[in-house]
Amino acid sequence: MNLDDQFLRYFGSSDLAAVTPAALQAGIEHMRVDFGLEQDRDRRFGLWTLLHMLGAAPELDVAFTSSADQAAARRFIELTEQHED
Repeated sequence: MNLDDQFLRYFGSSDLAAVTPAALQAGIEHMRVDFGLEQDRDRRFGLWTLLHMLGAAPELDVAFTSSADQAAARRFIELTEQHED
């Protein structure tokens, strides 16, 4: 999953700073729908991480039924929090 491609797909621009608030919300909603429909485990996790970075990810117990996927998501959260410090 190429990040620029995902930004273009969901927001119409690879530069999120140039995206209007309305387009950002619409893109996030589109991404959440795709997340709910996605069957591929890796793509689903990738969509969740992008939603997380945008502050719009569903809670882990809702997003992932697999305890392994929930653990991986928790680890991702921990890593991003360490990077912010």
